Amino acid sequence: MKPLMILDNHFRQRDELFSADTYATLSELVDIHGGVDEAMPRSEIMERLPDAAFYVAARPELSAQDIAQAPNLKATIEVAGAFRDGLDYTACLDRGIEVLSCSPGFRNAVAEMALAMMLGAGRGLVAEHEAFRIGDESWLDDRCATDFTLYHQTIGFIGYGQIARETHRLLEPFSPKVLAFDPFVTDTETDVAFVDLNSLVRSCKVVVVAAVPSEETHGLLSATHIAAMQKGSVVILISRAWCADFDALVQHVQSGHIQLATDVFPDEPLAADHPLRRLKGVILSPHRAAAVKGGRHLIGDMILHDVRAILDGNPLRQLKPVDRGQVKSLVAAQLNLTATPNT
Repeated sequence: MKPLMILDNHFRQRDELFSADTYATLSELVDIHGGVDEAMPRSEIMERLPDAAFYVAARPELSAQDIAQAPNLKATIEVAGAFRDGLDYTACLDRGIEVLSCSPGFRNAVAEMALAMMLGAGRGLVAEHEAFRIGDESWLDDRCATDFTLYHQTIGFIGYGQIARETHRLLEPFSPKVLAFDPFVTDTETDVAFVDLNSLVRSCKVVVVAAVPSEETHGLLSATHIAAMQKGSVVILISRAWCADFDALVQHVQSGHIQLATDVFPDEPLAADHPLRRLKGVILSPHRAAAVKGGRHLIGDMILHDVRAILDGNPLRQLKPVDRGQVKSLVAAQLNLTATPNT
């Protein structure tokens, strides 16, 4: 008899998370209950929970009392993109139940968008496209005040997790000098220099904000840091607006000090009268860095890998395991975010 998986993927679509082949292979490993594109009734989850080995949900919700009724549970996996309230993390960990996040599964699509934003901003593609519409394009103009090449450029990452690392990998053909600020990274990297945040913002032509939202990263890229950036440099905001002083970013775009490319905003959708909509020197994306056909299938691949690994007793994980010491801060940040959930 196969282990039981409760799959309550809504608001995600099943085909959004899994390719047909991955889902078929997962179905060979476990007996999947759910996997439909509507919310599973709570009563149905509770009915199946005592027999479940895996509980996969956009927002897993289990109290300590619920967990006590799940003697076979090996892992909970969230598929929204962050650790949120509703799950008793301590009770899970005390029981030896793994708690995993799908956040690494966004890395390919989001890194691709970050690279597109760098190229678009550096080469003036959006600005010249809009100028073309009104007959004001710059034929054969180097646009020296704003444009730049990525080749041998100094590029900085605020937060050097999976999205930053994948973006760095995509940048390798340009032979950039890469700096990073991330106090939570302890492993040694041979092709990136870890520096303090003040040094990073002063040194880099492109600053990519890829930090995970937590209490510690709120406003990490501060107004002081933004003011210290090189004139004409670009901020790529690809994780959450939570991690930057967004008002200061807007002010420095207005003054012509920096350019901004952002996929995220403090409040989403962005207000129709927000000044950012009318500014030059910006590239705006409506929270769709991962929103492309197949762009989230890596999540399904990682779920398949980790379910198989758990069943085989293999300790290697591709999804992100919860950190007991950090989860309270991560959950607190999510409670304060007013923007759209991870996509």
